[in-house]
Amino acid sequence: MDLKALAASLNLSMTTVSRALNGYSDVSEKTRQRVAEAAKELGYQPNPIARSLALGRANAIGIVHPLEDGDVADPRFLDVVAGLTEGLAPKQMDLLIASATHKGELDTYERLVHGKRVDGFIVARTKRQDERIEYLLDEGVPFLAYGRSDDCARYPWFDFDNEAGARLAVERLVSLGHKRIGYLYAAQHYNFAYQRRMGFLHGLEQAGITPNEHWLRPAGLSRNSGYATMLAMLDEADRPTALIVDNNLAGEGAVRALLDRGVSLGRELSIIIYDGSPPDTLLAGVNITSVIQPTQQNAGQHMARLIRMVMEGNHPLEDLQMLSQPALQIGESDGPCMD
Repeated sequence: MDLKALAASLNLSMTTVSRALNGYSDVSEKTRQRVAEAAKELGYQPNPIARSLALGRANAIGIVHPLEDGDVADPRFLDVVAGLTEGLAPKQMDLLIASATHKGELDTYERLVHGKRVDGFIVARTKRQDERIEYLLDEGVPFLAYGRSDDCARYPWFDFDNEAGARLAVERLVSLGHKRIGYLYAAQHYNFAYQRRMGFLHGLEQAGITPNEHWLRPAGLSRNSGYATMLAMLDEADRPTALIVDNNLAGEGAVRALLDRGVSLGRELSIIIYDGSPPDTLLAGVNITSVIQPTQQNAGQHMARLIRMVMEGNHPLEDLQMLSQPALQIGESDGPCMD
């Protein structure tokens, strides 16, 4: 049944029925209740496109996705997308993923905002200084940051305690007798990578260990870059007894390099990977010691709930900022220092 038929059955105008269904205050409560009961009884389903146009809403949340990032290759990102989609569906909202280049990323935000193609945004992979967040704040556009920036007190966000996770990994290796600990990391303009590196350095400091800068190396956000960085480290005579990798994609590449060189994990070299190995890993049968977060799909559902609260516009900011705590999952890739 469409709006015209519903209005005819009630002997009301289409305008009155539409405004009653959308909760406008100029329609009496008695009429709104009558229309709602008739709509339920007769199985009326609103036209989503017409409804969106009438209300001035797109019924969609956007994620702008730079093509160069490693996210497309990361199954954990897809888990987050699945959780967001599942969490938005009950409110009849869609998740719109828009591709962009890094240089044109802000232009994509502007097109989506000015074209009113989305009602709000999830800002993924936040940077320490993030022009996307500043733009959305200036424009007054609702958003939820997936991660924080250096100035995160002004806006809603969902994040993991990245520093705490890196410290857990350091504490684990130190407890096993390791003092020669290396670290492979992603680009430091990403706030998660910066936080994890700071957690690593603070962990060493608390243990009274001076970091060897030669063992702290950029490894990017891909399996290939992790593989190449690990091979280069293995080719040197002076190398660490243990290693932490700050992301799962580079971590998988690093472990693959160790296996290809015949290095015994947990004996010749111990390794801990932040976020573990992906479910589609090529490392089947290798049980990696990992810093773990709550499942990414649950993270997506948490973010869906938070962005819905943001859209409602009546929640205090402190209720829209959520920090999730990590844990250490012990595997077989680390062990007592043999030196």
